[in-house]
Amino acid sequence: MLSLVQTSEINRETLQEEELAVSIHQALRIAMDHNYAIAAWKNVGEVSINLIIDTSEYHKVPVIPDLEILEPGFLVSPFSNESNHLCYLIKSDLHFKGPGSESLFLQTAREYSGNAELIRSITEKNPEQNSVYYKNDSDHSADINEAAFKDLVQKAVDRIKDGAFQKVVPSRRETINLKENFNLPEAFIALTKHYPDAFVSFFSIPEKGTWIGASPEILVEINETGIFRTSAVAGTQPWNRGTDLSSVAWTQKEIEEQAYVSRYIINSFKKIRLREFEEFGPKTIRAGNLVHLRTDYKVNLSEVNFPQLGSVMLKLLHPTSAVCGMPKESAAAFLKTYEKYDREFYSGYLGPVNMENRIALFVNLRCAQLMHQKAYLYAGAGITSDSNPDKEWRETLIKNQTIKDILSGGK
Repeated sequence: MLSLVQTSEINRETLQEEELAVSIHQALRIAMDHNYAIAAWKNVGEVSINLIIDTSEYHKVPVIPDLEILEPGFLVSPFSNESNHLCYLIKSDLHFKGPGSESLFLQTAREYSGNAELIRSITEKNPEQNSVYYKNDSDHSADINEAAFKDLVQKAVDRIKDGAFQKVVPSRRETINLKENFNLPEAFIALTKHYPDAFVSFFSIPEKGTWIGASPEILVEINETGIFRTSAVAGTQPWNRGTDLSSVAWTQKEIEEQAYVSRYIINSFKKIRLREFEEFGPKTIRAGNLVHLRTDYKVNLSEVNFPQLGSVMLKLLHPTSAVCGMPKESAAAFLKTYEKYDREFYSGYLGPVNMENRIALFVNLRCAQLMHQKAYLYAGAGITSDSNPDKEWRETLIKNQTIKDILSGGK
């Protein structure tokens, strides 16, 4: 039985979540009404929610991801970005940050006196809860069913055994119906609770679409003290509640799959003759209902005198072996030939840049593109010579399960 104190804490948390959902909903509605771009996120290990609105038309023009000179905002890139010229920046014209209560959002908003009317519209309570999204419907035939995905995996295994590449990461898309009275802010908050150790976000750009997701994989991070970080994440198993992460056992296939990603990062360092990096791992991490193997890499920018390392590594790393394959060129060619659908922003990257003197870009995984009354879910699997099509299909089901339940009203 819960004590009065515990009950009070639960009630307070529930109230904060309801107020937070109202504030985010109001901001979303205003952005939609004015054709503004909007993004919200929760950083790994933090309680605060960040929300920004771009009141300009800056987001309509692609930008080059020169991270050191970009204006503060939220950067997104599609998976296919060979020229590195297809990134979009949601500028931080309005920035709200709070631990979950509407009053703290309002307190932060007072700094923006030039947008007082817009801020009042966002922070005042409004009972209207109808969700509206930028509609960007794609070809329904892009969905990949079980038989087609297993066939794709087998093709990949055959090509690996023929020596075409060492690893490739085919993916699939699945269409689901959104639950009745679906509410994006509530779904976003639910994801933050299910993925406390992931980067949880949503963004919406006019004519580009609305996406929501929870990624465990950092691509490029530079913190306020000038420390660069990236990580190699691969290998997937279901996580059973109560399981000690130190007791998780990994197969040779999973260890090899993760090692390819680690090797890819180290090779990128070698290309720019950077030797002063620290390596930590691999270790088992949890992300929602899954566990993965992760190795972290760290560089002190001041010690190596390389202030542009973030931009240079971003260009070298994306798309990583974790979402494309190795070698990159031959794996990408295979995917372009056989995957037969546009991943759009799935397995691209996204995150805040130059916000509070930090950059944090994550690979866009465990994500969905929101449409009118439906959503597109995306999942992939790392294929090596030891891969089994049945197991890889099941892995994609597990990867999508949590976000699928949240969006469609499942268990």
